[in-house]
Amino acid sequence: MTTLKALSTAANPASARDLAVARRAIAVERAGLEALEASLDANFVAAIDRIVDAPGRVVVSGMGKSGHVARKIAATFASTGTPAQFVHPAEASHGDLGMITPADVVLALSNSGETVEMTDLVGYSRRFAIPLIAITAREKSALATAADIVLLLPAAEEACPVGLAPTTSTTMQLALGDAIAVALMERRGFTAAHFREFHPRGALGARLAKVGDLMHTDLPLASPGQKMADVLIKMTAKRFGCVAVVDAQGWLAGIVTDGDLRRHMAPDLLDRPVDAVMTRNPRAVAPDTLAAEALALMNAHQITALFACETHEGQRRPVGILHIHDLLRAGVA
Repeated sequence: MTTLKALSTAANPASARDLAVARRAIAVERAGLEALEASLDANFVAAIDRIVDAPGRVVVSGMGKSGHVARKIAATFASTGTPAQFVHPAEASHGDLGMITPADVVLALSNSGETVEMTDLVGYSRRFAIPLIAITAREKSALATAADIVLLLPAAEEACPVGLAPTTSTTMQLALGDAIAVALMERRGFTAAHFREFHPRGALGARLAKVGDLMHTDLPLASPGQKMADVLIKMTAKRFGCVAVVDAQGWLAGIVTDGDLRRHMAPDLLDRPVDAVMTRNPRAVAPDTLAAEALALMNAHQITALFACETHEGQRRPVGILHIHDLLRAGVA
């Protein structure tokens, strides 16, 4: 059976042409991004200042392909700590202007700066003194002239062969939106913990879950001096495959695992004290450790369970236990 991998560009000239076209398109867009990077100036900083100072939302708007980019920028803002929403410029003229308040900032995208559908939204922002930030390629356009701050896209060739389809221009818009979002994250000290608040589900939420979110608090515990016969009963009842040995103050003294049982297997095992079998100074994690880090520790040392401990003056007190199955169920593993 013929597969795509079996096709060679030498045997298929059309494939070679397609690859050449694709590489040329990427090179053209890369040149646009390099020009954009070099063009950033004080206006970018002013835009960040204006957004940070606004008590309301960032209202992002655009028409056509710019509108699709605007929707993505608004979504990126919202998920990274900057309240935002997309308002369609045509719908704005039919009542959605009411979504925009004087506390907001408008971020308007139009490559030409002459998009007719943006007229009412731009006029509304001027009438009610709502800050207007424009992303456009034309410095003398109607949008640029009306805006408080202009983020000017540099002159760049579109990647399409006829130079008309928005390609490089929309890539620059998207990259500039991402740059604004990242700069705002840095300004606001947005962390992975904040990120998880907006992404509780799916792969991102799983990757950012903490041990404390997944651990069990009904712990298998034993005391120093206990006979292994009693310890085995606790291990079997809790079904984690291990027991933490804690002293009278609740500090972790050691751990007994299935591996310890195999290593100390002898006729007198059940009569021996747990102190003689346990592993001292076992590996443990803090409850605020990322679950992904706990998984990496488990994989590195080939263990299936970890105790979560609170630490005080070098002493560790078990407060939870995390099993590899918990990570599997949460989608971390």
